Amino acid sequence: MVVNRMKQAAMEQRIDVEIKAVGIEEFTDVMPEFDCCLLGPQIKYRLEDFKAQAAPKRIPVTVINSMDYGMMRGDRILADALALIA
Repeated sequence: MVVNRMKQAAMEQRIDVEIKAVGIEEFTDVMPEFDCCLLGPQIKYRLEDFKAQAAPKRIPVTVINSMDYGMMRGDRILADALALIA
């Protein structure tokens, strides 16, 4: 699973992060707990809606690169997430 690969990459890089996967219906409830939110490519159609929900809290939201997602490149996805909050 992509989340596990991201956690593994974070451990290897000694980065203390919380990575969690939730369903669409949980986004609004859990979004305020995080510094950024990544969407799986299969729900990119909801990107603008989720960005609008996160904007008042200044939480960046983006879609995971579909190639990285498909290849489970946790290191690249983690790097993209960290770049969002840099």
